[in-house]
Amino acid sequence: MHTRYFEDFTVGQTFTTRSATLTEGEVVDFALKYDPQPMHVDKHAASEGMFGGLISSGFQTLALSFRLYIDLGLTMKSNIVGPGVDELRWLAPVRPGDTIRSVIEVVETRPSTSKPDRGSVRISFSTRNQDGDVVMTYISTMILRRRPDGETKNG
Repeated sequence: MHTRYFEDFTVGQTFTTRSATLTEGEVVDFALKYDPQPMHVDKHAASEGMFGGLISSGFQTLALSFRLYIDLGLTMKSNIVGPGVDELRWLAPVRPGDTIRSVIEVVETRPSTSKPDRGSVRISFSTRNQDGDVVMTYISTMILRRRPDGETKNG
């Protein structure tokens, strides 16, 4: 997709990312580095835990979900900064072999009153597994540039 600028986003607009499958090795490698809890790194301990087997760290699910969004290319030229994530919820475990994708909806756009070259866009993420089950939700705020003078919409 082509880069979109602040004025190209409208409330209610949706986008769907590609899918990605997490392998057991990816789950364990991420967890060993960033979230080394038994449910993420130890098959035996995980099998005796409340999830009945290994699960991905929620932080890995969040990082992958955001990577899939970035891969859409929507804000590669227009993004200034992402000041935060709100309402992050992990609703169901992501297991090795699961395939996830995100459905993204624009929930708010607001032009900056102090800096006319930008505006903020809030987008809601609904990350789903291969069965369509929602495994995670969150809202991300992005500060985006307005379209540069002379650049056409198809950029």
